[in-house]
Amino acid sequence: MEERKVPRHVAIILDGNGRWAKKRMLPRNAGHAAGSKNVEKICAAAWDMGIEYVTMYAFSTENWSRPKEEVDALMKLLHSYLKDCLKTSKKNNMQVRVIGDISKLDKDLQERIIELERVSAENTGLHFQVALNYGSRDEIKRSIISIANEVKDGSLLPEDITEDIISSHLDTSGIPDPDLMIRTSG
Repeated sequence: MEERKVPRHVAIILDGNGRWAKKRMLPRNAGHAAGSKNVEKICAAAWDMGIEYVTMYAFSTENWSRPKEEVDALMKLLHSYLKDCLKTSKKNNMQVRVIGDISKLDKDLQERIIELERVSAENTGLHFQVALNYGSRDEIKRSIISIANEVKDGSLLPEDITEDIISSHLDTSGIPDPDLMIRTSG
């Protein structure tokens, strides 16, 4: 059997857009906007290369500590991106899934995310995950709470907790582990 030369799953941590803009004497938000314009190109190129899964870490749980103006601008950009992503997912046959705790996002964003995931669920092209309000420790915490609730209500015994049970409670359940991780800040 021939060895696979192309990674199955590439994860990209979107980092450095603000510094990119600052270096060019632009506002930080201009860097975030410029970075978001490359997402569709990256997804199309990945699919053309044979990559099946792309995950982009777009907004972490730690990003809430940024200045309010920057967070507000990022949320506005996210609104716009999600609107475009609906069309893009259809055009490119892309299945889109958001990982992270979306309950902290405003209701309009939550509704757009749910609609995007619903509309793109049957698409058979690239599996595109966007990590929003995502942090690995937060993901683990939420999965442990979910498992603890199952133990509490009696639907799961503590001794029946396995690695597979833990994996099934993570945001990343059903997504293969990344073969390659890229951090754009260099």
